[in-house]
Amino acid sequence: MSNPVLRFAQVSGQGIDWQLRRNCSVTPAQLAWFYGSICLVSLAVAGLCWHLGARLVMVFTGLELLAIGVAFLMYARHAADGERISLRGSRLLVELEQAGQLQRVEFRREWVRVEPKVGHQSLIELSGQGRTFEVGRFVRPELRPALANEIRGALRAM
Repeated sequence: MSNPVLRFAQVSGQGIDWQLRRNCSVTPAQLAWFYGSICLVSLAVAGLCWHLGARLVMVFTGLELLAIGVAFLMYARHAADGERISLRGSRLLVELEQAGQLQRVEFRREWVRVEPKVGHQSLIELSGQGRTFEVGRFVRPELRPALANEIRGALRAM
């Protein structure tokens, strides 16, 4: 299979890899730096208010920074979420990472079926050997049929 035919995958050595990731505009490290800068500015203003006698501002600043910190932490937990599909020889390896949890399923290439689940804009179901696994969470719904066709074609061509 040649490279121009593959839209979502990368060919490397003896295999094909699909890296399907969440579209994140900010990495967790960038988010930590941004949160630190927010803390510095907010605490500086709250410190000035404290110095001028408005002591309650510091309490609300602390609550605000705690709420923002929790929201940023929830975002950062899912920023690295993604799916990886690897076709190597006679094996298809599928990995899903969500919130730091890794799920892994391995199929024999000859026995894998690639089907869209029932319903419009649904995920792609890989099944074989009595197991099923859904992929395509991080691909726009209208592009999932193209991804399914690409996986099917790669399974046949290998």
